[in-house]
Amino acid sequence: MAEMKKKFVITIDRQYGAGGRAVGKALAEELGVHFYDEEILKITSETSAIGEQYFRLADEKAGNNLLYKIFDAVRPVIGEPKVSDKMTSPENLFRFQAKIIRELAERESCIIAGRAADYVLRQAGREDLVTIYVYADMPKKIERIMELETVDAETAEKHIRKIDKERTEFYHYYTGREWTDLQNYDLCINSSRIDYSQVAEIIRSYMRTRGFDF
Repeated sequence: MAEMKKKFVITIDRQYGAGGRAVGKALAEELGVHFYDEEILKITSETSAIGEQYFRLADEKAGNNLLYKIFDAVRPVIGEPKVSDKMTSPENLFRFQAKIIRELAERESCIIAGRAADYVLRQAGREDLVTIYVYADMPKKIERIMELETVDAETAEKHIRKIDKERTEFYHYYTGREWTDLQNYDLCINSSRIDYSQVAEIIRSYMRTRGFDF
């Protein structure tokens, strides 16, 4: 029998309104591990002594970068962050985030949402990595966002399209890959017709088949 693996790192990429963040938080609590989402920005800001606002601004600029628009195949090299006059360039800020993501994955079992963590850790060659993509049909996402944000259907759909566009551009700029390409992930789950607890159970079941013991 294959040896059971105790250590794991789960990354969750998710469409807005699909419930991936809620699933990740609940699953982390159940498994007794940390859940990291925007917390990574805070940690990175504290360790780099760069204001958190710079990291948020870099996220927004990823899809508007001129180089990205002209040369679609060009992407920044992920490596160690540099301390120089370009310390707050979007590319270098992403390197700071990638460094924190790698350190977290090395130190502890955890769940990380977004931040292209699946790509960063895949590039690092981690064998304890499980990459998840949670998506849903637009009507279901609209329904959930209407309830979450207390807005009408038109506003909910606009928010969904805007946020998913930002996530798509961020991912493509820093990885050179398409965010919605299901081949990027180990497990893809449509949450339209199941609840969040069922999504979490699918993830747990998949991990057990991969030999993870938790």
